[in-house]
Amino acid sequence: MKISILPIIVFYLLGSGFVYAETELNDLNEKVETLYFQGNYVGAIRVAKMALKIAERDFGQDHFNVAASLNNLAELYRAQGQYAMAKPLLRRALLINENALGSDHIDVAMNLNNLALLLHAQEQYTEAGSLHRRALEIKEKILGPDHSDVAISLNNLAALYATEKGYKEAEKLYKRAMLINEKVYGLDHLSVATSLNGLAVLYEEQGKYEKAEPLYRRALIIVEKELGSEHPTVAASLNNLASLYSIQMLYSQARPLLKRALKIWVKTLGPEHPDVATGLENLAQLQRKTHQDEEAVLTEKSAAKIRAVIR
Repeated sequence: MKISILPIIVFYLLGSGFVYAETELNDLNEKVETLYFQGNYVGAIRVAKMALKIAERDFGQDHFNVAASLNNLAELYRAQGQYAMAKPLLRRALLINENALGSDHIDVAMNLNNLALLLHAQEQYTEAGSLHRRALEIKEKILGPDHSDVAISLNNLAALYATEKGYKEAEKLYKRAMLINEKVYGLDHLSVATSLNGLAVLYEEQGKYEKAEPLYRRALIIVEKELGSEHPTVAASLNNLASLYSIQMLYSQARPLLKRALKIWVKTLGPEHPDVATGLENLAQLQRKTHQDEEAVLTEKSAAKIRAVIR
């Protein structure tokens, strides 16, 4: 099983030049984003909870600054697979911003994007697609068709189409997103890596392995350079490349990549994260293919325990 890589999370930062309370909130939200990209999710959640308390205290329950803090905390929960914790926060943030800012505001588009990602993870594809398309429409209307935020929605909608085997449409969206991001950021940005990974998954699932491998490798080089060698996103890239090698029966190349990915996930996300379950399931498949059946049974049981908890 493959795993999507960045950028999927949209963090909110407040504008500059406001009163002290907003400046304090902005500092906390910037710290949340920094900790997230460092892979320190526990620390990021702690700071995000502080930010939410301050926002509710200083602005009331229904202010858009509260929506920003709700979004950030929810996205951290989602990144850790705590979907039940994330969903009500995202729905509340969306409702606040629709009431405070109007249904076609750019912040509403960000809320729609993040809620759609959660629904995608929960396999609620119909609602997820509707929200992604609404977010994309708002962004294109306000920002224009070639903005980097438009590329985020294109990547995320492409991932949804790919999940539902809509490969032709997904490929078109991934390529459009990649062109936008290469133009805006250059060739070695994390946003470009997301499109590369998505395209590689598409090609792999269609048996076009020779097209998939260089894209996976390029994505891995980018995320390691930008995030360091022990970030969860690096683990996702390692997992995906290992999956490609495994399906081609290149088991000796797949195994060390998969084990390294698992080690990173357990260290940064904890032993009960959905990505750990995915890594274990992939390792079990590899063990069965190499006739390590007893080890595979134990690995499968470990993965099943995690799945039981997160469902």
